[in-house]
Amino acid sequence: MKKDYSYLLEIQYLGFRYHGWAIQPNAKTVQGMVNKTINYVLGGKKFKILATGRTDAMVSAEQLFVEVFVKEPMDTGEFLTLLNQNLPQDIKAISISEVETAFNIIQSVKSKEYHYYFCFGSKFHPMAAPFMTNILDKLDVNLMISAAKQFEGEHNFLSFCYQPGPEVDTIRTIESCEIVRNTELTASFFPENSYVLKVKGSGFMRQQIRLMMGALIRIGTTEITELQLKTTLEGKEFLEQYIAPASGLVLVDTLFN
Repeated sequence: MKKDYSYLLEIQYLGFRYHGWAIQPNAKTVQGMVNKTINYVLGGKKFKILATGRTDAMVSAEQLFVEVFVKEPMDTGEFLTLLNQNLPQDIKAISISEVETAFNIIQSVKSKEYHYYFCFGSKFHPMAAPFMTNILDKLDVNLMISAAKQFEGEHNFLSFCYQPGPEVDTIRTIESCEIVRNTELTASFFPENSYVLKVKGSGFMRQQIRLMMGALIRIGTTEITELQLKTTLEGKEFLEQYIAPASGLVLVDTLFN
C-alpha cells in the first residue's frame, strides 16, 4: 500500500485584502491563494491542506500552521523556496517539516495567542489602516486595562460568540488577557500612542476576540461598566454584542501539545 506523506507548513500573512482564510465562492481568500500556489509548485500533483483554524476577513497572522498532505515525499527546502517565490508579497512561508501521518493538526493545538492593535481619539494616517483599528471616540484606557483581566479564567462566553448554535459549548478558559501600550508593532506613520489587547487561550469561538474587544471599547467609552462585564461572564445576563473592526486583529502564536 502506497504511503501518504504529511508536512507541517508555517505561514504568516497580512489579511487586509483577503476575505478571511477559508475558501469562499467569488472571494479572494488566503487559503485560496495558498492552494493555488502549492498546486503550481507541485506541478498539479494531488494534495490537500488543513489549517489550525481560520481567520476572518482582514485578520492577519504572524503564525498559522497548515498541514499539507501529499502522495509523494517532497524536498522541503526546494518546496519552501519555490513557494515563497510564487506567493504574493503579503503571504510568506516560514518553515516546513515532515510530521507523522497520525498527527492531528486540530486536536494537537494547545493554545493560541491573539493581539488586537488599536489607537483612539483622532484620525490616524491611512497607511496604518491594515495594522490597527482607529477608534475616534475618546477612551478611558485605564478602565479597559482593569476590565480586560475579568476575561481570565473559565467563564460563560455566550455573549462573546457570534450566533452560536445549540451544540456550541460557550464555557471557555482564557489563560491571560491584558491591554498594554504597543511597543512591538511600529512604523513612522503610526500614531504616537497605540495599544494592544493580548489574549491567550486553548480555543476561541466565532468572532470571540472581536466581541471581547468590542465590550472593552464600550467600557472605555463608559457605555457599560466592568461590573456588567463580570455579571455577563458569570452567565447572569446577556451583553449586547458589538463586534470590533477586524483589521487590528492578528493571530501571533500557536502552541502544540
